[in-house]
This record gives sequence, structure tokens and C-alpha cells, in this order.
Amino acid sequence: MDCVLMNRISITMLAAVATIFAATAQAQLQPRMGDPFPGLTAEQLNRFDIGRTAFMRNITVEEGLGPVFNQTSCGSCHNAPLGGPGAQQVTRFGRIDKKGGFDPLAEFGGSLLNVNAISDDCLDEIPAHANVTSLRVTPGALAYGLIEAVPDDVFVAIVAAQPEAQRGVIRWTEAFENPGVSRVGRFGWKAQLPSVLSFSADASMQELGFTNRLLPNENPPRGDEDLLAECDFVLDPEDGPDADGYDFIDRVTDFQRFLAPAPQTPRVGMSGETVFNAAGCAVCHPSTMQTSDDPMLEDVLRSQTIHPYGDFLLHDMGAAADGIGDGPAGMREIRTPPLWGVRIRNPLWHDGSVNGGTFESRVRAAIDLHGASLSQGQAAAAAFDALPVADQDAVLAFLGSLGRVECDGDGDGDVDLSDFWDVDGFIACMGGGVTPDDACAVHDVDGDGDVDLDDAAFFAAAFDGGPRDCDGNDVQDFIQIAEDPSIDADQNGEIDACNPCPADVDGSGSVGTDDVLLVLSAWGGCASGCDADVDGDLFVGVNDLLAVVSAWGACQ
Repeated sequence: MDCVLMNRISITMLAAVATIFAATAQAQLQPRMGDPFPGLTAEQLNRFDIGRTAFMRNITVEEGLGPVFNQTSCGSCHNAPLGGPGAQQVTRFGRIDKKGGFDPLAEFGGSLLNVNAISDDCLDEIPAHANVTSLRVTPGALAYGLIEAVPDDVFVAIVAAQPEAQRGVIRWTEAFENPGVSRVGRFGWKAQLPSVLSFSADASMQELGFTNRLLPNENPPRGDEDLLAECDFVLDPEDGPDADGYDFIDRVTDFQRFLAPAPQTPRVGMSGETVFNAAGCAVCHPSTMQTSDDPMLEDVLRSQTIHPYGDFLLHDMGAAADGIGDGPAGMREIRTPPLWGVRIRNPLWHDGSVNGGTFESRVRAAIDLHGASLSQGQAAAAAFDALPVADQDAVLAFLGSLGRVECDGDGDGDVDLSDFWDVDGFIACMGGGVTPDDACAVHDVDGDGDVDLDDAAFFAAAFDGGPRDCDGNDVQDFIQIAEDPSIDADQNGEIDACNPCPADVDGSGSVGTDDVLLVLSAWGGCASGCDADVDGDLFVGVNDLLAVVSAWGACQ
């Protein structure tokens, strides 16, 4: 470290911020969507990683894909993020009889339509006498293991506390792996499944046509057993143990069970949540649940306080429902999805009909649908509509916190140099007091009411470009720059003293033709910083080319 820089940053300060960085930032930063739950053992993390690979793996015809199917991998549908929701839609069909009862037309392959087959001769089709069809978008909750670990009596208590007009319905069901034992259903649009393993087994068979030990029998194309005999060439069950004794459904279950919950930024205190609660939205979207203290659960899942913002119960959505019955779940009943992670969901609603536009426009459209005829959400939708615009905006801002990445000043889902230097960036917020409703609250990661060096350590940990300690003093560059922004004049996230000749793009000790070629090859946006961005404006262009030409020759 050169002497000028040493004068700017005292050894005492360096030691202090190094301690902050090592002890707090890495340990407390919220995981992003798609990341594993913090605190997994090495063995559990290995299972998560193997499961993630299995989740993305395309099942082949030779392994048992089909004969009818919708996709070839779990990740084809659950991809925003991997393991979460998605934009993929499937079709459900059935028949409403003259008395208003629902027939799933199982003898014709219903109620799920598989749109692909290993042969055109095996394709499913909607029978002519079906009189109702509905699209369903891929559900996804994240942190499936935590949801599974919520005891049944928590849901019973939620039902008891809900006003009669908005009271949800528990769907008691059984896990395929534990028949005869009733549990509260919590997965799927009709709350038809109580466990992650059952969810995996059901999706494997229904969506991939990949039979397994829990569901060993294929769905016959069009419900025709003779057609199945002609189209199915792999013995059931098609799923089987790998070299370590785990089936495919076990692997993808590990991945889903150990997924972390979505971040919430800021974590607490937004005024919009108070308005959200007062409008009655929290009746069906309660914020907080506690997982079981069962000693058989993994430590990371046991006795955890979670904030899913959903009751996972069936609610009557009236004319805005799907018209599809599913056992005891009626044609107008839909399971309340959790709102954690809602910030990045596009589309919204069970059929994916709320899509495009801005996040705010999608949320407003979804709230409007709660007000449909005969819907239990009418009161909450009306209460929201009656709010002053400022209060409505506060609610939308609060919902936008559910899935927002910490330190993401511009809200685009990543943490890069723009989040450090731009108008809503860390440096602009540094030193000022903030409330949870302020734009700068995304940088107040420790929630102490200001943005300071403690939070700079969090930014350094969150930065997508990885750790930066160019001078090797064990203090991240972002922490030192936060203390004195002048030491990064080109705003590239590194201390200027580490690179006294920024036009020397290739690091050869001189500026010449090779540096020009590197600038030309990197032409364009450079959001996370790059060597060819000589002037640090996050864009490689004419100014960088001119800087190289003006510095031509040996570096001084």
C-alpha cells in the first residue's frame, strides 16, 4: 500500500473494517433466490449440488421419458430462479355436468393434458365432450423444506383465526411415502401434496412421464391402456437408484428442500406492510410461521421463523378461479401462494394471465382479480382500491421488497458497480440516516438506520464481481473506497494506486496496439467493470480508446 493511501486510511481503521468484513458480512447477508439455505453441513451442501444437477438433467426416452410428457426436465418449468416458479403453462380440462359437478375425465387422460409424446401416435388430446379448460402456470415456493417443516397445527390455528368470510380450507391429504397418515396439503395449486418428496414424485410421473417407486404406473395416452402398451417401452418404475443409492426423485427433493427463502430488503419496518395488514391482505397472506422443533429435522430447518406471506390454504376465488376440481378441492378453490419472491414473478396468477408490464402493474392487476365475483378476496381488493394513492404505492413498494437483493440500488436483480456509484448507489447513500421506506434502505443491510462502513462490508460480500483486494491488505477495496471515494477516481471498484496506468489494459507495462485491440474487442456495456473500461464509466467506447491513445508508450 503506498504512503499516500496510508495517510488516508489509518491502520486502526483497516483492522476494524477487516474484522467487520470477516465476522459479519459473509455470515449475515441474505442468500439470493436459488441459493442453498445458509448453515448446511458439507454433506447436505453436496446433496444440494447433486440435486441441482439432477433438476436440470433432461430425461431421455431410453431412460423412460413419456410416453406422454410436458417437458424433459424439472428445470424446464421451474426456472425463475431454478427450483422456483416459472412462466411455463400446462392445460387442465374436464367436464361440468348439468348438476354443477366436475368430472376430470380420467378415462380420457384428464385432467392434465400432456402436449408432447415420444411418438405422434401417442399424443394426448382434449376429448370433444370436455366443456372446461384452464391454463396453469408453474408454481414454485422456494424454501420447500421450511414449508414442509411447518406443523399442521399452525395451519389449523390460522384457519381458526380467520374471519368467516375469508376463512380458508385445509386440504387434508396423505404423502405418497407415508400412506394412511393425514397431513395438511401445502404444495400445488390445489394444495394436493403435503411433502416435497410427494411433490417430486408427482411431477416426475405427471409432467415427465418418468415413473418412480411412489407412482410406478404410467398415465395412458388419452386414457387408453392399449395405446399405452404400444407406446411405453421401458419397464416401470423407470426411476431407480444411482451409484450412491439415491433415486432421481430423492435427488431433486434434496435440492428443493435445501433451497433458501427469498430475500426481503429491507428486512423489516416498511410502512407499506402496515397498510397491507390493515387492508386485510394479511388474512390470507400472513407474514410469519414457525417450523417444527422435531429433532428428526435437519438443524437448518428446525425451529425456524419464516416469512412466506401466504397461508397455503384453499380459498374461494369465485369467477377468477380455474373451474377445475381436484378431489375435495372445488372448481373455485385455489391454494394461496406465498408472496416471498413475488418481486421477480412474471407472470402472476394461477393461469399466468397477469404478465408483462411493470412489477407494479402486475401486482395491481392481481389485486383487481381478488375482487372478482364471489371471491373471498373482494374485501381486501376493495380496501386497497379505497386507499389514498400514497398508501397504495407504499403497499407496492413493500411487495417489491419480497425478493429484492440486498445492496441492489437500481433494483435490477444484481449487485454491480452501478449499485456502488450511481444516484441510488452506496456512495450516494453513505453517511446518511435512512428509514426502511427510503431508497437507500437497500444499503442499510444491518438495519441500524444509517449507511456506513459496516454496510460497506456487506456490499463487498454482495458484489457480483467477486472479492476485490487489489493491494493485498486483507481489506476489501469497496470498504476503503467507501471511506474515501477519491482513491477510486475512475470508479472501477479498485483503488487507483493499484493500477497507476489504467490505459495499460493488458498489463504489459506499456500502452500500445494490443491495448487498442483489447478495447475494440470489449466494445459495449461493461456493467460489472472490466479492464478495457479505462475511464470507469461502465461502457467501453470512444473515450476509452482516446485514453489509450493519449497514454501511448511506456507506463511511468
